[in-house]
Amino acid sequence: MAPLQIWVRGRRWWYLFPPGSNPPALAPAMMIGYMANNVLPLRAGEVVRVYVVARRWGAAGPGAAARVHPFWTTLATLVIERVLDSLAVVLILAMLVLVITVPRFLEVAALVVLAIDLVGIAILIALVVTPDGCARLIARLARRWPAMQRRALSVFETFVHGLDGIRTPSHALPLIAWTIAVWLTPALAAWTMLLALDLRLPFVAGWAVLAFVGLGVSIPSAPGYVGVFHAAAVLAVGLFGVSQSAGVGYALLFHASQILPVTLLGWLYLVREQVSLGEATRARSLERAP
Repeated sequence: MAPLQIWVRGRRWWYLFPPGSNPPALAPAMMIGYMANNVLPLRAGEVVRVYVVARRWGAAGPGAAARVHPFWTTLATLVIERVLDSLAVVLILAMLVLVITVPRFLEVAALVVLAIDLVGIAILIALVVTPDGCARLIARLARRWPAMQRRALSVFETFVHGLDGIRTPSHALPLIAWTIAVWLTPALAAWTMLLALDLRLPFVAGWAVLAFVGLGVSIPSAPGYVGVFHAAAVLAVGLFGVSQSAGVGYALLFHASQILPVTLLGWLYLVREQVSLGEATRARSLERAP
């Protein structure tokens, strides 16, 4: 089910791009990015998938390259996606508080994530509502360095263009629907793994695993989220009376079911793209603003 989850995320990602941009190969890029997260530290896969999309988008033709600089536009959509996912984790945890006892430190962590999200949302709203004012502020701050000012304004312009997807009315309902699917699919996977191990827990246990793991891996960590993923899953099922030994077994199997298929498919897509992880993580050629 893990590849299906990535495909669903790719479908939602499409609606975060500006209308009419038609970015190429989102699902394969997503698969490559998640594979890179599994083998590289510090969530480097996020840069990798931006690079893969921007690389193919920039090669789509001179008309596409002239309209928008692909790297920074794609990066803007990634920022929006991270904010949406963080808000979803906080919302799921808030709902869980109503039906189960959530550890206090997780409540505090969720509040911290929420505070960061609110700051991010405020910045995004400022960029969407008053882009000219933000551009003037950048120009004023960098006026002593003309070359830096031109580059910063060019990057800012293409980044703001990447926010057009979320302010397009026709994208609103698809974004909501695909976001629900993005979180319902892994919750179902977490719950069915519980059933496969004969742990007869309610469906809310799948949501608990998803929320705890989502909160745990929201910060940069070891490749494949090793340790953090397992600790969060064990803690989640422990709230429903599952012993630590059974919880560890569940965490190991669930983690493997999520990591192995995506890593294999991601490598296959990477080979097809004829690009190395080293090249993708550097991504210097596509970061240059036009």
